Amino acid sequence: MGNFFDRISLAVRCLFTVLFAGRLPNPIPAVFLEKAGLEPHPAGGASSAGEARAERAERRPAVAGPPAAGDEQADRAVQLLALLQRDGRLVDFLFEDIAGYPDDQVGAAVREVHASCREVLRRYVSVEPVMAGEEGQLAVVNAGFDPGAVKLVGMVTGQPPFRGVLRHRGWRVARVQLPTLPEGEGRLVIAPAEVEIG
Repeated sequence: MGNFFDRISLAVRCLFTVLFAGRLPNPIPAVFLEKAGLEPHPAGGASSAGEARAERAERRPAVAGPPAAGDEQADRAVQLLALLQRDGRLVDFLFEDIAGYPDDQVGAAVREVHASCREVLRRYVSVEPVMAGEEGQLAVVNAGFDPGAVKLVGMVTGQPPFRGVLRHRGWRVARVQLPTLPEGEGRLVIAPAEVEIG
């Protein structure tokens, strides 16, 4: 499922989409299948990466500019990103070119960023598993389940209840308690520029 840093990037995308849109990002499977040269196909199977890229290009939305300050949803997403940057230097880490660093140095940086960002989430956002139980154990999905909360994978046929192996318990937000937003354009600033004088 991609390398470690692909998974970090995906985790950040999932966090913000779940927090502010109440769902998982739609193209998650495509990100990882593309690395294997495959793509999910609307009919169910998989198509070649070339066919999938052409299909994606046709349905790709227009690129939007930066959000305007005052859009509460965007402002809160930027605020959480700013908190992760302030206390965990997450944005600095994600945009750093780490290809030239040795693994032990990257590992030390990851440990520090992980601990700091985890503390930010504990302070401002409470998350809980979508499904109880241990991963790798039997799970039952009853009729009326929310497909936005439970994703069925593998050979899905027939009607619920479905029985299978719990591969990931999922995460959902139980509480969000962010600080008061600043006024004006400062809402779009993740981290201010720093200029040392003298």
